[in-house]
Amino acid sequence: MPQSRYLIALGSNQRHVRHGSPRKVIPAALAALEQRGLAVIRFSATLHSRPVGPSNRTYANAAAIIETDLGPADLLQLLKSIESDFGDRRGQPWSKRVLDLDIILWSEGSYAGDNPPLTIPHAMMRERPFVLRPAAEIAPKWRDPVSGLTVTQMAAILASRKA
Repeated sequence: MPQSRYLIALGSNQRHVRHGSPRKVIPAALAALEQRGLAVIRFSATLHSRPVGPSNRTYANAAAIIETDLGPADLLQLLKSIESDFGDRRGQPWSKRVLDLDIILWSEGSYAGDNPPLTIPHAMMRERPFVLRPAAEIAPKWRDPVSGLTVTQMAAILASRKA
């Protein structure tokens, strides 16, 4: 398979025993992506965001553009393996986690698969400023294949709703 680019969202809201605070988990995760054979082309600054759902912990969030010859399902399995290397998720969805890696966009367009379950573009990206703000920093003109809007346009629309 030829090289594809993916926009990956990174998040952390729990200390790691070796890397430290969530803010320090993000660069460690970027290094782990490269150690596992993914080329990190660009990455955003890390920002802090309020939690979604029942969690009370503040998140450190960032975005990265990676390049790989892996297809979406294989990439998802690799990302889940990296998450596991950083520590198990405990409890309910949106609870504390050392590392969360989500595929947001794919250079080849849309994808839907059942094994493992995966939809690209990420179903919730248009509603998440903690995804769109860092993504707009590194991929401002990348278009959502569903809406046709750029990442910058989606971020602006979301910001105007929150104002």
